[in-house]
Amino acid sequence: MNESPVNCATLLASLPPEWPEDLLPVIVRENSAGSVKVVVLDDDPTGTQTVRDIPVLTTWSESALRRELQGEYPGFFILTNSRSLTGGAAADLAREIGSNLRAAAAAVGVSPVVISRSDSTLRGHFPGEVDALATGLGQEDAPRLLIPFFLEGGRFTIDNIHYVQDGDRLIPAAQTPFAEDAVFGFHSSEMRQWVEEKTAGRVSAEEVKVISLSDLRRGGPKRVAALLGEVPSRAICVVNAASYRDLQVLVAALLPLEKAGRRFVYRTAASFVRTRLGLDHRFPLLPPDKLTVGTPNGGLFIVGSYVAKTGRQLENLCCLPGIEAIEIGVENLLANGDRPGKIDSAARRLNGALRQGRDCVLYTSRRLVTGEDAAASLAIGGLVSDSLVTIVRSLTAQPRYLVAKGGITSSDIATRGLGVLRALVLGQALPGVPVWQLGPETRYSGMPYIVFPGNVGADDALAELRNMLCRGNQPLS
Repeated sequence: MNESPVNCATLLASLPPEWPEDLLPVIVRENSAGSVKVVVLDDDPTGTQTVRDIPVLTTWSESALRRELQGEYPGFFILTNSRSLTGGAAADLAREIGSNLRAAAAAVGVSPVVISRSDSTLRGHFPGEVDALATGLGQEDAPRLLIPFFLEGGRFTIDNIHYVQDGDRLIPAAQTPFAEDAVFGFHSSEMRQWVEEKTAGRVSAEEVKVISLSDLRRGGPKRVAALLGEVPSRAICVVNAASYRDLQVLVAALLPLEKAGRRFVYRTAASFVRTRLGLDHRFPLLPPDKLTVGTPNGGLFIVGSYVAKTGRQLENLCCLPGIEAIEIGVENLLANGDRPGKIDSAARRLNGALRQGRDCVLYTSRRLVTGEDAAASLAIGGLVSDSLVTIVRSLTAQPRYLVAKGGITSSDIATRGLGVLRALVLGQALPGVPVWQLGPETRYSGMPYIVFPGNVGADDALAELRNMLCRGNQPLS
C-alpha cells in the first residue's frame, strides 16, 4: 500500500467520474417527510464549520434535549468538548448524553440520527467515545461508520488512505504533525490499519468493512445500500470520499435503511454533517458587516491552538500594522510562581489596548509543552485554557469582534468565558470557519463569535480574516 505524498490534482483526476445525479433534493425531501432530527455530538466547536442556521447547545439535560427535538430546526449540535477530557471521562459523557437523548426522543416521538463529529485529521477518543454513545442510545449492535472526509479542510479518503492537503500535495495523515499529537497520535494513514491501531488489535484490519469510491461513483445508492445492509452488527465500516457528491450517494443509500429501522452510529468530520442535514455546500460566506459589532473598541483574536499551521498563521497576523500582540508564556504559567499576577498583567494590558481601539491578539507561547503521559498533557492544556478564560472574564471593554483559534480554546472561551448555553450558527466567515450568534444568556448577547479551527486555512488565513474584519466596522443589522 503506497502511503507517499501525491499530487492532489493528479490523484483526483485519476478517480472514476462522480455519480451523475444531484441527490441533494432527494435528501431534503426525505428529511422533510419524516420525524427525524439530526443530532451532532461535537468534541469541539469546530464541527459547526459546514452548516448555517443550526443551534448549538452546551447543555444536555433531558428537558433541554426535548425542547430542541421539538424545535423548528432539522438538527442541532451538542458541544461536548470531549477532546479536552481523558478517554474514560469522554466515554462517560458520551454515554450520559446518549442516554438522555434516548429518553428525550422517546418522550416526544422523534427518531434522532446521531453523529459523533470529530477531527478530520483523526485525533479524538475513538473507539471508546463512539462505543459509549452507542450504549447510551441503546444501539450497541449498530455498525459504526467512519467518514473523515472534509472538503473544506482538504481531507480526502481515497483507496482507504486518509490524506491531508498541503498546497498542491496530498500528504498521508500519519505523515503530518497531527499524527504526532501527544494525546491522540497514530502511525497509519490506511484507515483499516488505523482502526486496528486504535482498537489495540481488538478489531483487525481485515475485519474492517469498506465503501470504496468505485462503489459510490459506479454503483450509486443501490450498490452502497446493499453493502451497508450487509455490514455486521458492531462492525466498523470505513467510507471513502473525495467530493460532496460522494457523500450525497452515501446519504441517499442510508435513508431507506434508516427508514426501515436500521441504525448506524456515525463517527465523521464536518462535511458528512452538512450532507446528512440536506444543506447545500455552496452557500455564500458571511459579509464582513455580519462579523462585527458597533463599538469603537478594538477587536480580539485569542489563539490557543499549538499546531504548526496555527503558528505560521499567527506569525503573519502579528506582522500586520496596528496589532497589539500579547503572549502568555506556558512555561511561566506552569512554574506557578506568580500565575495570577501574570494573568492580571496580561488582562490589564489587553483591556487598555482594546479601549484605545487597537486590535489585539492574545496567544499562548508556541513551544509545545507536554506531560509524561496523555493525562498529564491534557492537564497542562486545561491549565492554559483556564488562564485564557480568566483573562476573557476580566474584559471590561467589549471587543469589536471576537475570534477564538483552536477547538478546546474556542469551546472553553464560549462556555466558561462567555457563558454560552445555546447559540445559533450563522454560517462561515471563511471556508471551514464557523460564526456563532451568542444567545441572550451570554456576556455579549447577539454578538458574532468566530470559531477558527486550528488545522484550517492557508498561512495567511488569520491575516486575511483580520483585513476582512477591518472592513466590517458597522453595527449588526
